[in-house]
Amino acid sequence: MELILAKQSVHIKCRLQASILMGNYEYYYAGGLLCRLAKQTPGQNLTPGELQAFLHPLLDTYQPQNDQESYLMQMLKTYKVSDEYDEQMPQLLQMGLMDQ
Repeated sequence: MELILAKQSVHIKCRLQASILMGNYEYYYAGGLLCRLAKQTPGQNLTPGELQAFLHPLLDTYQPQNDQESYLMQMLKTYKVSDEYDEQMPQLLQMGLMDQ
């Protein structure tokens, strides 16, 4: 998978406020974005369930600063995490943490 595709997809969905997260690749990138916004650092190599547990309190406490952040949070809240996991997912999480 080209990692840039997941990144672009999440940004487009937030900008247009349309659609939902379509897989764990997007979920990991979006999760990294939320962690950056909330100034939290998740552990390395989190399984999907572990990432969901880490993000859950952030979704309850972080106050979005604009409509795009609100939509990002909505997508993360409604996404049904699957057990799918590979070596690219930690990379996507890091990309979200480092993105501007």
